[in-house]
Amino acid sequence: MKDINLKHIIMFSGGASSAYVAKWVVDRFGKENCILLFTNTQVEDEDNYRFMEDVANYIDLEITYRTDGRTPEDVFFEQKFLGNSRHAACSHELKVKQTILYLNELILQGVHPILYFGISAEEDHRIASLTSNYGHEFSLDVLDEHGEIIELNELGIRFPLGNMIRTTNDVHSIIEKEWSIPLPRMYKMGFKHANCAGKCVRAGMHHFANLYRVWPDRYKEFEDMEEKFRKTFEQNVAMMKRKGIPFT
Repeated sequence: MKDINLKHIIMFSGGASSAYVAKWVVDRFGKENCILLFTNTQVEDEDNYRFMEDVANYIDLEITYRTDGRTPEDVFFEQKFLGNSRHAACSHELKVKQTILYLNELILQGVHPILYFGISAEEDHRIASLTSNYGHEFSLDVLDEHGEIIELNELGIRFPLGNMIRTTNDVHSIIEKEWSIPLPRMYKMGFKHANCAGKCVRAGMHHFANLYRVWPDRYKEFEDMEEKFRKTFEQNVAMMKRKGIPFT
C-alpha cells in the first residue's frame, strides 16, 4: 500500500459553528495541513457566501468548493421524492456524495482524511447521523490508478465543539466581537440556522412561519415548488406533517 499523509478536512457549511471549528483546526494543525471544504447547493443566501469569504480570509485558508450542479429542487424531481424532515435526499446527493467523491480523490493521492464538523454541544443528536452517513459511504472499496483495491483505514470523524462545551451563543459572540466578522444575516432574522437561504426541507413550522414573515417571496417560491411536485406526480405529499398527515 502506498504511503499516506494526514489532512484535516473542515466541513465548512457557511454557518457560525463550522467557522469556529475551522479556526480551531487551523490553529491546532497548521493551515498547510488543512482543507476548508464547502459543498455548494447553489441556493444559499448571498450573505452566507460573504461570511464564508470573510472567515476564509481571517484564517488565511482558501475555500475548496465542490458542486454537484443540481439544486435541491432538481434532486426532488429527478428522484420523484419530496424532501422532508425525515428524509432529505438533497443533503445526501449534494453534500454527502460530493464529500465522498472528494475524499476518494484525496485517498488516491495517498492522503488520509480526518473530517471535522461544527456540531455544538446542544446538537448531540446529529453526531450519530453524520457518523452513520459517512461511515456507511466509506465502506465502499476505492481503487487506485491500476484498478487495485486500496485498503482504507477507518475514516476519522471529529466533533470538537462538544469537547469545548461551546454553546451557540459563545460561538456567535466570539466571531462578532473577537474576530470582528458580522454573522450571516439569517441569524439576526430569527433563523436557527442559515441553510439553503431559509428554504430547508428539514425545517419545521416555526421556521417556515418566520420565512413567510421575513422573506414572503422565498416562502412563495417554496410553496410553488411543493405544489408543482404534488401536481406533477399526483401525490398527496408535503415537506411537513401535522397530526400525522401532509401539511402543505
